[in-house]
Amino acid sequence: MSDPTITDAFRYSNYIEGVFWFAVGALAFKAARDRGCPRHAKWLLITFVIFGFSDWVESTTGAWWRPWWLFVWKAVCVVAVVVITVHARRRTISR
Repeated sequence: MSDPTITDAFRYSNYIEGVFWFAVGALAFKAARDRGCPRHAKWLLITFVIFGFSDWVESTTGAWWRPWWLFVWKAVCVVAVVVITVHARRRTISR
C-alpha cells in the first residue's frame, strides 16, 4: 500500500531541500573557515550535509516526524548546528 501523502511534488521538493542544505553547508564551511574557525567549519559542513540526507529520507516517509528516528535525526542536527554556531561565535568574539 502506498502512502497518499507522498506525491511527486512532495518527493521532488524534499530532494531540492536536501540540495539546499548541502549548499548551506558549503557556505557555512566557507564562512567559518574565513573567520578562523576551521574545526567549526568542518562540523557545520558535516551537520548540514547529514541534515540534507534526512530530507531525502523524508521523501520516502511522507513526513519529517515519522518514523520516530527521522524526527530524532533532524532534531539532533538542529541542536548540533546551534551548539556549533554558538561555540564558533564565542570563539570569534573572544579574540
